[in-house]
Amino acid sequence: MNIDTLPLEYVIVGMLGIILYLLYYVFTKDSQYNRNIHSVASVVEELNREVYYLKKKLVENQKNLSENTRGMSDEEIYQEIERSVYDMVQPLSLGLKQVKETIYTIDAQIDSRIASLETGVKQISIPSSVHGNDDEKIISLYKQGVSLDTISKELHISKPEVEFVLKINKIK
Repeated sequence: MNIDTLPLEYVIVGMLGIILYLLYYVFTKDSQYNRNIHSVASVVEELNREVYYLKKKLVENQKNLSENTRGMSDEEIYQEIERSVYDMVQPLSLGLKQVKETIYTIDAQIDSRIASLETGVKQISIPSSVHGNDDEKIISLYKQGVSLDTISKELHISKPEVEFVLKINKIK
């Protein structure tokens, strides 16, 4: 094992570690969001159950009204039913608004975290010598007898990158 290859291996291992950490972070946050979504789903299920019972109660009330309202006019019956329905629907409406606000909040959190992950991934860069523009210059200067330190200073790249290009091209 050559000592000159160690820094590049450390860089690769470091980058792999960062990528693994990002993957772990994304999966843990995903599980957290899944728990939040499940809690919202249970609230919606509870609201649906409550709607069912309210409808059942409404039918019972209508039967009771029809039996007890022989002396009431049609207009009075209509107003009574309207009041009952409004009283039953009002809590459901408030519950649905709360669920909607919770979903918007979770959506905003997900969007912001995805954006921060994207910017973090964009910051991971590939060494400039890998692009090939400097490769020919490095090889040419090395064949002319220029030292590795001088090549790295002249091209503004690190010495390990110069060595990497020479090793890839089987010159050194």
